[in-house]
Amino acid sequence: MVKRCVVFISILFLATFLLSGGQATYKAKLGQATKAKLKVFISVDMEGIAGIVSADQTSPDGKDYGLTRRWMTEETNAAIQGALDAGATEIVVNDSHGGMKNLIAGEINPAAYLITGTPKPLSMMQGVDEAFDAVIFIGYHAQAGSKDATLDHTYSGSSIYSLKINGVEMGEYGFNAAIAGYYGVPVVLVAGDEEVCRQAKKLLGENLETAPVKAGIGRFAAKTLVPAKAQELIRQKAKAALEKRSQMKPFKVSSPVKFDIDFLYSYQADGSEAIPGVKRTGPRSVSFVQDDFIQGFKLFRALVSLARPD
Repeated sequence: MVKRCVVFISILFLATFLLSGGQATYKAKLGQATKAKLKVFISVDMEGIAGIVSADQTSPDGKDYGLTRRWMTEETNAAIQGALDAGATEIVVNDSHGGMKNLIAGEINPAAYLITGTPKPLSMMQGVDEAFDAVIFIGYHAQAGSKDATLDHTYSGSSIYSLKINGVEMGEYGFNAAIAGYYGVPVVLVAGDEEVCRQAKKLLGENLETAPVKAGIGRFAAKTLVPAKAQELIRQKAKAALEKRSQMKPFKVSSPVKFDIDFLYSYQADGSEAIPGVKRTGPRSVSFVQDDFIQGFKLFRALVSLARPD
C-alpha cells in the first residue's frame, strides 16, 4: 500500500511539473541532447582570395605576403562563421597553399581546428574522412590553361599542363572533390574567381553554391570585391550551402581509375616513365590506372614531386 502511494505521488508530481511549464524545459533539454552533429571540412587555397592577382602575393618572399595571408585568414574565418551560423558542431580547416603554413593560427576563429604544414598524405584534403557532412573550398582557382582566370594552374604551375581523371580534364577543385567523394562527403561551396566557380558547377552540379569574389582579366589582373565584401559574401554562401547540403551529392569517380597527366616538359615525363605501372603516352604525357582512387592520388602526388625542376 505504501509503495503504491509513493508511485502515485511521483506520477502526480511529474504531471504537475509538466503542466506548469516544465514540459517546455524538458523538451528543450531533450532537443539539446539530441542535436544533430554537423561536421564541416574547409580546404583553403590562396590564388582565389579576393584582391590577389600575382604570384608574389602568394609567396612568403613577396613584399605583400603579410597582407595577403591576412586576407586569406579573414576569408577562412568568414567561412567558419557561416558554418557556425548553419549549426556546425565541429569544423576542421586545412591550409592548402604552397608550403601550407600561410593561415595565421593565432587569428583563426578558435571554434575550428587548424591543419597546417607539409607534406601531408592527402595534401590539400588532409583530415577529411567519412565522419564529415560537408566540404567547403575557399580561395580556389581555375585549372591550368583557363582564359580570364586568376593565376590558373593545376597542382603545380611548374610541371602540370593538364590532368584528366577517367578522360575528364579537371583542376584541383575536381581532384579534391573526388577525394571528398571517396569518403562519401559532398562539396557544397566553392569560393574563388568566376572561372573556377563556373568550372566547378559544370563538374559538380548546378546545386553547388559558389562565391565568386573576383573576375579575371587575363592571368594577372582581376576586377575584385574588396576583402570585407568578399568575406561577407562567403559567410552568407557558407550558411546557405550547408543548409541545403542534402541537395548535393558526393562526387565519385568510377573504378578502376585512369589518370592522364600532360607535363610542361618532356624530361618530366622521362622521370615519371621510370615508375612501375606508369606508361608513356606522348612526348610530355604519361598515364596509369589504379583500382583505388586514394592510392592513385598518392601516386600522382609522387609524380608531381618528381617532375619539379631542380
